[in-house]
Amino acid sequence: MLQIYNTLTRRKEEFVPLESGKVKMYVCGVTTYDYCHIGHARMFVAFDVVVRFLRHRGYQVTYVRNITDIDDKILRRAEENNELFSDLTERFIQASHEDEASLSVLRPDIEPRATGHIEQIIALIQRLIAAEYAYKVANGDVYYSVSQFTGYGRLSNKNPEELLAGARIEVGELKRDPRDFALWKSASDDEVGWDSPWGYGRPGWHIECSAMSTCCLGDSFDIHGGGSDLMFPHHENEIAQSEAATGKQFANIWMHNGAVRVDNEKMSKSLGNFFTVRDVLKKYSGEVIRYLLISSHYRSPINYSEQSLRQAAVALERFYNAMRGVDTKGVRDLVNSRFEKAFCGAMDDDFNTPVALGVLFDLAREINRVQQGNAEQAAQLVGLLKRLGGVLGILQIEPDVYLQNQEGTEVDAAAIDSLILQRREARSNKDWALADQIRDKLAAMKVVVEDTADGSSWRIER
Repeated sequence: MLQIYNTLTRRKEEFVPLESGKVKMYVCGVTTYDYCHIGHARMFVAFDVVVRFLRHRGYQVTYVRNITDIDDKILRRAEENNELFSDLTERFIQASHEDEASLSVLRPDIEPRATGHIEQIIALIQRLIAAEYAYKVANGDVYYSVSQFTGYGRLSNKNPEELLAGARIEVGELKRDPRDFALWKSASDDEVGWDSPWGYGRPGWHIECSAMSTCCLGDSFDIHGGGSDLMFPHHENEIAQSEAATGKQFANIWMHNGAVRVDNEKMSKSLGNFFTVRDVLKKYSGEVIRYLLISSHYRSPINYSEQSLRQAAVALERFYNAMRGVDTKGVRDLVNSRFEKAFCGAMDDDFNTPVALGVLFDLAREINRVQQGNAEQAAQLVGLLKRLGGVLGILQIEPDVYLQNQEGTEVDAAAIDSLILQRREARSNKDWALADQIRDKLAAMKVVVEDTADGSSWRIER
């Protein structure tokens, strides 16, 4: 029985999809004006694991993750760069896709862009105005009237009256209530914009997601996800807009992944501890980064540091060492084992990846235990480890590829193989001094040589 923590109700709930056997899921994606940082990676990986496990459980999942490609930040950056905003967003959309691929993140089934849904955004605003949940002001802006929506603040657990006390109206804003937020922003003729019933302008950020999610998944869907930083005001405003327009519950379950902290501090450009995915990939593989991100529960904050990345690399090495040298070709799949039951039990408990990884470590220990005495059983267990690892998006490369590559360095595998061959010949000729000399040379290259009855293999020492 799958239980998911619902931010809206603040408790774990049994997951019952709106349509049996099918899951409709929407996650707020990135605003494409810069490279993705490690916090974005946390979101990508967290919901990728959710999708993978739901499919492992047999659900037919429609996964929608949007792209925000029109926004004030985008327009400011394009102006700074003296380029078209569309050129800017295309470049960073492509970069985002490359970063996701490096982390083994599956592409969503649908990836709508805000600029591709202007017509639907305008139609949604018109419905809100007609229902008196929104109003136009003299300069052509359109605002959502927060006071009209009963229950505003329930997702983020904020009191509407306290929000009113702390809210301010910025210079140039003509809204009736400080809590009201923009659905449409008027623009001058020389700015980026679109024609609308209220004049030339562009959509507000919040209305974009309401339009894209309902266009792709319908008025109601199963799961809405995103980073915890989006809970207020973005997700709160999505609920208010969408439910006011449709009269239906917007999303049944709200999921939010925790923030990334760097050396136990909040990640921030001002603190100088801000890392893009590309920065980290220069030193560590995508699989190491992914392992770090799933080693904590998705709702918990995660601490990013050099030490935690090194620990992730060593943990993966343990798995790949267990898998190494085991031939799984033609071996029947091991199903319904105690390991798989324990793994699924952990994941059924709100996608508890740390416990699921613990099960995989138990499985790796069992492989090591039976490997010498029962080759077929070892092969079955390795196949199972790879299959369950795939649910988490790890352990899918050949063991030697992982073990023979040092993070952040170029490894000359051909040169190492040549030295090992020379050492083997020296040992065959009982030239122990030369064999030891070659072994020392390999050790200086951080190459660990492992001699077995079947020959010698090597790995990079971490």
